[in-house]
Amino acid sequence: MKIPELLAPAGDLERLITAVNYGADAVYIGGLQYGLRANARNFSDSDMEAGISYAHKRGRKVYVTANIFAHDDDIDGMAPFFEQLYEMGVDAAIVSDPGVFALAREAAPKLPLHISTQANTTNYRAVSFWHGLGASRVILARELSIDQIAGIRRRVPPGAELEVFVHGAMCVSMSGRCLLSNYMTAKDSTHTRIRDANKGDCSQPCRWKYYLTEETRPGEFMPVYEDGRGTYIYNSKDLCLAAHIPALTEAGVASLKIEGRMKTPYYVAVTVKTYRRALDDYASDPAKYAERVPQYIEELTKASHRSFTTGFALSRPDEWQQVYGSSSYIRTHEFVGVVQDFDESTGFATIEQRGKFSVGECVEAFPCVDESFRFTIDEMFGEDGEPITSAPHAQQIVRLKPPRPLHKHDMLRKEVTQ
Repeated sequence: MKIPELLAPAGDLERLITAVNYGADAVYIGGLQYGLRANARNFSDSDMEAGISYAHKRGRKVYVTANIFAHDDDIDGMAPFFEQLYEMGVDAAIVSDPGVFALAREAAPKLPLHISTQANTTNYRAVSFWHGLGASRVILARELSIDQIAGIRRRVPPGAELEVFVHGAMCVSMSGRCLLSNYMTAKDSTHTRIRDANKGDCSQPCRWKYYLTEETRPGEFMPVYEDGRGTYIYNSKDLCLAAHIPALTEAGVASLKIEGRMKTPYYVAVTVKTYRRALDDYASDPAKYAERVPQYIEELTKASHRSFTTGFALSRPDEWQQVYGSSSYIRTHEFVGVVQDFDESTGFATIEQRGKFSVGECVEAFPCVDESFRFTIDEMFGEDGEPITSAPHAQQIVRLKPPRPLHKHDMLRKEVTQ
């Protein structure tokens, strides 16, 4: 069996570097247009070139999203975009619209194309259709079970790669095709379209709290209860399939995808490192992997998340796939710093602050490769070399002495006090 590729999200260049350093085989990114995460920082041309270079020098791949549902006024500038992606050396473009697919094939015939989950591919005939047109990979709809994925794998050509989501946020829609956001927030008071969920500008109304009103009693709000816990009736749990890597591998999945181009570098680091370790453990010793599954799940809870679900992977949705009580995230740990440099001669690490920390606090080093370890900060120094007692300022540069060596890009975190 071939171990699947681990594919990580990267909302900007910093996240791409984080994903690569923490163990991703490939990253998917968006340019400044045509992708479905318009509110991510995304990549300028220069950042895209830098990111591709950084990944390729380390043997990793970069895929670029162009998976909006395009209207006529989107089409005109697309051909040069795909030509540029090919010239930059992008490993594949991710598209969902058949017209955009045909345009990309014309503009850059040698650019590999992946079919987005937005295309709602749920059967082997659809996979074979896209493969016959020249797509090298299909990202399957999230509404499929692992057994159904295995069935598709058995009935499609060997060269047709299958990719599936294994972790991250889900929404109440068919593979991300959101109608609710477009209906509720896409137009202003003059009925002018101002945002389009299917062009990357979703307002996430599935996370909002809803009440019922009766026509003759305006202003009287009655709560809507699906159970005794609350009224966030559309708010989905987060997908987590870390415990099902053997089944996904045996099903013939080529790539395991983590959702999260809007998430923080710390989220990228935690999810990528955990799934990297799970895949490597399974490849080397399936028994060791099985023993460590609870550890993987525990580690994944240290990044901001909602309660976990297996979604549709086990043939049917979990009985309680929605989060009814609140739309907020669960946060047990806070990202407080990233290592800029480590001086082996003195043992001091140079840290860029990402969250306040102080002398006397216990923090945890979260290295790219090595095991995590906790230590208490005994002393810190500012850029001028003077002793300081805390680092309260965003991106403040401080020096401190950890008990073990650290490396550039390693992170520091601390537990959130309740």
